[in-house]
Amino acid sequence: MLSALSEAVSKAAEAGSGSGRFLSNQEFSTLSAIQDLASESKSRIDIVKRITSNAKVIVADSARSLFAEQPHLIAPGGNAYTSHKMAACLRDMEYILLYITYAMLVGDSSVLDDRCLNGLRETYSALGVPGASVARAVQNMKRLTLDLFADEQQNLSVLLAELASYFDRSAASVG
Repeated sequence: MLSALSEAVSKAAEAGSGSGRFLSNQEFSTLSAIQDLASESKSRIDIVKRITSNAKVIVADSARSLFAEQPHLIAPGGNAYTSHKMAACLRDMEYILLYITYAMLVGDSSVLDDRCLNGLRETYSALGVPGASVARAVQNMKRLTLDLFADEQQNLSVLLAELASYFDRSAASVG
């Protein structure tokens, strides 16, 4: 945050042969966006900490719910049949949840898109993994994650809507 502020001031100070200029509207807009992010950073950190401390339960309960809905996945020949395939499924769900927390922390989906979602549908398709089932698992994680904040829906409504959008984005990318 300070580097963005320092950069804006340095550019303004060096403008006009070193005599300086006032900050531009674009620079103020950038600084305002940084200020908004900073003002909600405590809430973002609290949300991510709660998700992180419940991640194993979120993933396990989401998988359990998915397999109850779609028992063919864990039946012989199913995509999650055998402990190796089950472990890969749980690992992928945890990986998606991890990158959702990164996006939530910084208020930007680019890390989620770049490091997790880009190419994931194609990978799953090539491996024969049913994208609709993965999307359902992500929606289960969304439901369970948002349930962690049921008592704080009103205070955190904007941030929780943002969080929900990262789950929706993930589900759409794999489904």
